[in-house]
Amino acid sequence: MVLAVVAVVVYTLDQLAKFAVTSNLSVGEQVPLLGELLQLHYVNNPGAAFSIGSGTTWIFAIIASAVVVVIIIFARKIRSIGWAVLLGLLLGGNAGNLTDRLTREPGFGIGHVVDFLQIYAFPAIFNVADMAIVFSMVVFVILTIRGVRLNGTRVESTRATGKDAVADNSAPVAGTSGAESPVADSTVTPNEKQ
Repeated sequence: MVLAVVAVVVYTLDQLAKFAVTSNLSVGEQVPLLGELLQLHYVNNPGAAFSIGSGTTWIFAIIASAVVVVIIIFARKIRSIGWAVLLGLLLGGNAGNLTDRLTREPGFGIGHVVDFLQIYAFPAIFNVADMAIVFSMVVFVILTIRGVRLNGTRVESTRATGKDAVADNSAPVAGTSGAESPVADSTVTPNEKQ
Protein backbone atom coordinates (compact mmCIF):
# COMPACT_ATOMS: atom_id res chain seq x y z
CA MET A 1 0.00 0.00 0.00
CA VAL A 2 2.83 2.41 0.91
CA LEU A 3 4.60 1.61 -2.36
CA ALA A 4 1.47 2.39 -4.39
CA VAL A 5 0.75 5.65 -2.54
CA VAL A 6 4.32 6.91 -2.93
CA ALA A 7 4.38 5.92 -6.62
CA VAL A 8 1.06 7.68 -7.34
CA VAL A 9 2.12 10.84 -5.49
CA VAL A 10 5.47 11.01 -7.32
CA TYR A 11 3.88 10.29 -10.71
CA THR A 12 1.13 12.87 -10.17
CA LEU A 13 3.53 15.60 -9.01
CA ASP A 14 5.83 14.88 -11.96
CA GLN A 15 3.07 14.99 -14.55
CA LEU A 16 1.45 18.12 -13.05
CA ALA A 17 4.80 19.92 -12.97
CA LYS A 18 5.53 18.93 -16.59
CA PHE A 19 2.05 20.09 -17.64
CA ALA A 20 2.59 23.45 -15.93
CA VAL A 21 5.99 23.92 -17.57
CA THR A 22 4.88 22.92 -21.08
CA SER A 23 1.75 25.10 -20.77
CA ASN A 24 3.50 28.22 -19.53
CA LEU A 25 7.05 28.20 -20.93
CA SER A 26 8.54 27.81 -24.37
CA VAL A 27 11.40 25.40 -25.01
CA GLY A 28 14.67 26.98 -23.88
CA GLU A 29 12.98 29.61 -21.71
CA GLN A 30 14.52 30.28 -18.30
CA VAL A 31 12.73 31.65 -15.24
CA PRO A 32 14.67 32.37 -12.04
CA LEU A 33 13.05 30.91 -8.92
CA LEU A 34 15.86 31.63 -6.45
CA GLY A 35 18.02 33.92 -8.56
CA GLU A 36 20.63 31.89 -10.41
CA LEU A 37 20.69 29.23 -7.68
CA LEU A 38 17.48 27.54 -8.88
CA GLN A 39 15.83 28.19 -12.23
CA LEU A 40 13.11 26.77 -14.40
CA HIS A 41 14.76 25.96 -17.73
CA TYR A 42 12.47 24.05 -20.08
CA VAL A 43 14.25 21.53 -22.35
CA ASN A 44 13.17 18.37 -24.15
CA ASN A 45 15.68 15.64 -23.35
CA PRO A 46 16.00 12.91 -26.01
CA GLY A 47 18.34 10.78 -23.87
CA ALA A 48 19.04 9.75 -20.31
CA ALA A 49 20.77 11.78 -17.60
CA PHE A 50 22.99 14.51 -19.08
CA SER A 51 21.32 13.70 -22.46
CA ILE A 52 23.50 10.58 -22.79
CA GLY A 53 22.29 8.17 -25.46
CA SER A 54 20.08 10.64 -27.29
CA GLY A 55 20.05 8.40 -30.36
CA THR A 56 18.81 5.37 -28.43
CA THR A 57 15.72 6.71 -26.66
CA TRP A 58 13.74 3.56 -27.56
CA ILE A 59 16.17 1.46 -25.47
CA PHE A 60 15.43 3.62 -22.42
CA ALA A 61 11.70 3.07 -22.99
CA ILE A 62 12.23 -0.72 -23.01
CA ILE A 63 14.42 -0.63 -19.88
CA ALA A 64 11.95 1.64 -18.07
CA SER A 65 9.09 -0.71 -18.96
CA ALA A 66 11.04 -3.67 -17.62
CA VAL A 67 11.78 -1.83 -14.36
CA VAL A 68 8.08 -1.07 -13.90
CA VAL A 69 7.19 -4.76 -14.41
CA VAL A 70 9.92 -5.97 -12.00
CA ILE A 71 8.83 -3.55 -9.26
CA ILE A 72 5.20 -4.64 -9.63
CA ILE A 73 6.25 -8.31 -9.38
CA PHE A 74 8.37 -7.71 -6.27
CA ALA A 75 5.75 -5.49 -4.61
CA ARG A 76 3.99 -8.51 -3.07
CA LYS A 77 7.18 -9.59 -1.27
CA ILE A 78 7.91 -6.27 0.41
CA ARG A 79 7.32 -6.11 4.16
CA SER A 80 9.62 -3.18 4.91
CA ILE A 81 8.29 0.37 4.85
CA GLY A 82 11.73 1.62 3.81
CA TRP A 83 11.83 -0.70 0.80
CA ALA A 84 8.23 0.18 -0.04
CA VAL A 85 9.12 3.90 -0.07
CA LEU A 86 12.27 3.22 -2.12
CA LEU A 87 10.42 1.19 -4.75
CA GLY A 88 7.49 3.62 -4.76
CA LEU A 89 9.89 6.49 -5.51
CA LEU A 90 11.57 4.44 -8.22
CA LEU A 91 8.27 3.28 -9.74
CA GLY A 92 6.69 6.74 -9.73
CA GLY A 93 9.77 8.42 -11.17
CA ASN A 94 10.34 5.73 -13.74
CA ALA A 95 6.68 5.79 -14.81
CA GLY A 96 6.77 9.59 -15.10
CA ASN A 97 9.69 9.58 -17.52
CA LEU A 98 8.32 6.51 -19.34
CA THR A 99 5.06 8.38 -19.95
CA ASP A 100 7.06 11.12 -21.68
CA ARG A 101 8.93 8.58 -23.81
CA LEU A 102 5.67 6.95 -24.88
CA THR A 103 3.48 10.01 -25.42
CA ARG A 104 5.59 13.02 -26.36
CA GLU A 105 7.12 14.11 -29.66
CA PRO A 106 8.74 12.90 -31.80
CA GLY A 107 6.73 9.69 -31.30
CA PHE A 108 5.82 6.53 -29.39
CA GLY A 109 8.82 5.00 -27.61
CA ILE A 110 11.16 7.78 -28.70
CA GLY A 111 9.49 10.75 -27.04
CA HIS A 112 11.61 13.39 -25.36
CA VAL A 113 11.47 13.77 -21.57
CA VAL A 114 10.49 17.21 -20.27
CA ASP A 115 13.23 18.55 -17.98
CA PHE A 116 12.92 21.92 -16.30
CA LEU A 117 14.87 22.27 -13.03
CA GLN A 118 18.35 23.72 -13.14
CA ILE A 119 20.64 24.25 -10.16
CA TYR A 120 23.55 26.68 -10.41
CA ALA A 121 26.80 24.93 -11.44
CA PHE A 122 25.07 21.54 -11.76
CA PRO A 123 25.66 20.15 -15.26
CA ALA A 124 22.17 18.68 -15.82
CA ILE A 125 18.61 19.91 -16.08
CA PHE A 126 16.15 17.50 -14.43
CA ASN A 127 12.54 16.96 -13.36
CA VAL A 128 10.50 15.64 -10.41
CA ALA A 129 10.74 12.05 -11.68
CA ASP A 130 14.54 12.31 -11.80
CA MET A 131 14.60 13.62 -8.22
CA ALA A 132 12.50 10.67 -7.05
CA ILE A 133 14.78 8.18 -8.81
CA VAL A 134 17.90 9.73 -7.28
CA PHE A 135 16.31 9.87 -3.82
CA SER A 136 15.33 6.19 -4.16
CA MET A 137 19.02 5.38 -4.66
CA VAL A 138 19.89 7.32 -1.50
CA VAL A 139 17.29 5.27 0.42
CA PHE A 140 18.75 2.10 -1.18
CA VAL A 141 22.21 2.92 0.15
CA ILE A 142 20.83 3.63 3.65
CA LEU A 143 18.80 0.40 3.75
CA THR A 144 21.75 -1.61 2.45
CA ILE A 145 24.15 -0.15 5.02
CA ARG A 146 21.61 -0.83 7.77
CA GLY A 147 21.12 -4.40 6.51
CA VAL A 148 17.36 -4.11 6.02
CA ARG A 149 15.88 -6.87 3.85
CA LEU A 150 12.75 -6.67 1.69
CA ASN A 151 10.86 -8.58 4.37
CA GLY A 152 11.79 -6.00 7.01
CA THR A 153 14.27 -8.15 8.91
CA ARG A 154 17.84 -7.02 9.41
CA VAL A 155 21.07 -8.77 8.60
CA GLU A 156 23.52 -8.57 11.45
CA SER A 157 27.11 -9.10 10.45
CA THR A 158 30.11 -9.79 12.60
CA ARG A 159 33.16 -7.69 11.97
CA ALA A 160 35.59 -10.53 12.67
CA THR A 161 34.30 -12.97 10.07
CA GLY A 162 32.35 -10.73 7.75
CA LYS A 163 29.64 -13.42 7.65
CA ASP A 164 26.01 -13.07 8.64
CA ALA A 165 25.47 -13.73 12.32
CA VAL A 166 22.87 -16.39 13.06
CA ALA A 167 21.38 -16.79 16.52
CA ASP A 168 22.25 -20.14 18.12
CA ASN A 169 19.03 -21.38 19.69
CA SER A 170 20.35 -24.81 20.55
CA ALA A 171 22.06 -23.95 23.84
CA PRO A 172 19.97 -23.52 26.98
CA VAL A 173 19.99 -20.25 28.86
CA ALA A 174 22.19 -20.37 31.97
CA GLY A 175 20.37 -21.84 34.96
CA THR A 176 17.68 -23.63 32.94
CA SER A 177 17.32 -26.91 31.15
CA GLY A 178 16.87 -26.83 27.37
CA ALA A 179 13.13 -27.46 27.73
CA GLU A 180 12.71 -24.36 29.89
CA SER A 181 14.85 -22.11 27.75
CA PRO A 182 12.97 -19.24 26.15
CA VAL A 183 15.22 -19.53 23.09
CA ALA A 184 14.95 -23.29 22.72
CA ASP A 185 11.57 -23.13 21.02
CA SER A 186 11.21 -23.21 17.25
CA THR A 187 10.16 -19.60 16.70
CA VAL A 188 12.15 -17.66 14.17
CA THR A 189 13.62 -14.38 15.29
CA PRO A 190 13.99 -11.47 12.87
CA ASN A 191 17.77 -11.92 12.85
CA GLU A 192 17.77 -15.56 11.79
CA LYS A 193 18.33 -16.68 8.24
CA GLN A 194 15.13 -17.81 6.58
